[in-house]
Amino acid sequence: MKPWFQIDNVQDVPSPQMVVYPERVASNISRAIEMVGDVKRLRPHIKTNKTAEVVRMMINAGIKKFKFATAEEGEMLGEEKAEDALMAYQPVGPRVSQLAELILKYPGTKYSCLVDHPSVAEQLSAEFERLGIKLDVFIDLNVGMNRTGISAGSFDLYTLCYTLPGLHVRGLHAYDGHIRDADFSARKQHCDEAFNIVELLVKRILNAGLDEPLIISGGSPSFSVHSKRPGVECSPGTFVFWDKGYGDICAEQPFEPAALVICRVISIPSAGRICLDLGHKAIAAENDISRRAYFLNAPDLKLVSQSEEHGIAEVPSGYDFKPGDVLYVLPYHICPSVNMYQHMVTVTDHKAKDSWLIKAKH
Repeated sequence: MKPWFQIDNVQDVPSPQMVVYPERVASNISRAIEMVGDVKRLRPHIKTNKTAEVVRMMINAGIKKFKFATAEEGEMLGEEKAEDALMAYQPVGPRVSQLAELILKYPGTKYSCLVDHPSVAEQLSAEFERLGIKLDVFIDLNVGMNRTGISAGSFDLYTLCYTLPGLHVRGLHAYDGHIRDADFSARKQHCDEAFNIVELLVKRILNAGLDEPLIISGGSPSFSVHSKRPGVECSPGTFVFWDKGYGDICAEQPFEPAALVICRVISIPSAGRICLDLGHKAIAAENDISRRAYFLNAPDLKLVSQSEEHGIAEVPSGYDFKPGDVLYVLPYHICPSVNMYQHMVTVTDHKAKDSWLIKAKH
């Protein structure tokens, strides 16, 4: 049996290179739909894949709603005729005009954005009223991550947006990406505690006689929890490609790696060390050096240092590497790794065949 990741014609693929296994991507999409139960409750974030082919696969599987982070990603969703696209940001500066351009250019896609500050809400209302557009917004709640979102005054912001002529409030958004317990029971407990903030606000909104808000909650680590929460839209993104980081934390999730980086041994500087073409520009480097690359065909190999183009790895006994040897690398964080490449090579039946343009790279 060949390892699932083996590429028989790997000699035709220059390195470093991102490679993708479309059959595994399709399987991950199906598993996400199975987990959530109702495809209408799935709103994937496309910041991971950034490719039209993957968006198309999701749309063909019945997924109609998405999240995006950049103008390039929003443009791609419009081109692919996605029905619903939420900008997972509060737009400020030029992002306001970029969002307006998307809405005008792609009328078939229902665009919306996040809001977490009264002054931004007022500015957005004024600008979109001037354009003759009613902008859909979701109130972004801070449920403990302390990155974006409003905590105190969330109801006041919600009611303010209700009164602003250029806005239409669709609901609430709560991202709990700070909850990463490897123990699922602990992760579920922390997710439920964070979600209490959302539930309390919903009660207050309904008691005020306002329409019931749509709720969008969670990302990849909390997908197992929110997928079982009735009436909540879930927004995982990494599931399409998966990675070593979430594979370690979220062992209960059924996804399998579907995108890798291949690299090669380019030098053997000393006994017990090899140099790879796996530098900072080839794989996400924001984590500690020990949590950047996992070598599928040499799991005992340890990356110990990197520069822009080079990666140095310690080699335990039992390996006999030579220059040109290929290593298959599962990134710990696939999302920024994808953004480092212009395209990804597709692998089917152990053959590198075509390529997908990473269209929304920025």
